[in-house]
Amino acid sequence: MKSVCIFCGSREGNLPVFKEYAQTLGRLLAARHVRVVMGGGRVGLMGALASTVMDKGGEVIGVIPEFLKTREVGHSGLSRLITVESMHDRKRTMAELAEAFLILPGGIGTLEELFEVFTWQNLSLHQKPIGILNVQGFYEPLLHLLHSMVKTEFLSQSTLERLIIEANPEKMLDQLTQNLKAGPRGSGDLDKI
Repeated sequence: MKSVCIFCGSREGNLPVFKEYAQTLGRLLAARHVRVVMGGGRVGLMGALASTVMDKGGEVIGVIPEFLKTREVGHSGLSRLITVESMHDRKRTMAELAEAFLILPGGIGTLEELFEVFTWQNLSLHQKPIGILNVQGFYEPLLHLLHSMVKTEFLSQSTLERLIIEANPEKMLDQLTQNLKAGPRGSGDLDKI
């Protein structure tokens, strides 16, 4: 795996383990030479992960809309910070630059990003793997809801099974990489932007 788009909170949450997992993941990604594509913020889990990757010699491409950049939440220490017009442009650009998606704990923005790429995958707009890092069972209520959607036949079991759910960051990266080997997923090519 050469690149991964990470969606996570612009806050750190109320448990130190959330930040610890983000930093652990950052160290692993830098060690594996996986380029990180993310929202470009310097705050919350997003900032902690990006700073860790950069501190360990990795590469981080941030994508931030102009209105957030002017609020001074952009991370100035990234490999590259791409400024776009809107949140829609941000998500499109991030998706184009990555081979896979990885979701960490976060709020409503993180959920919106997860469900957009999950919907795109279901509609065959992309075939990139999607992983949910289930830190300390954070996503258990969401997974319960998704299983309820299968039970009530609003979601197919095969669609749900396309999500990779894992609590261990190293195992998650292994599974995303293995899933990429199963077929073409897109290049995550910076030259497109």
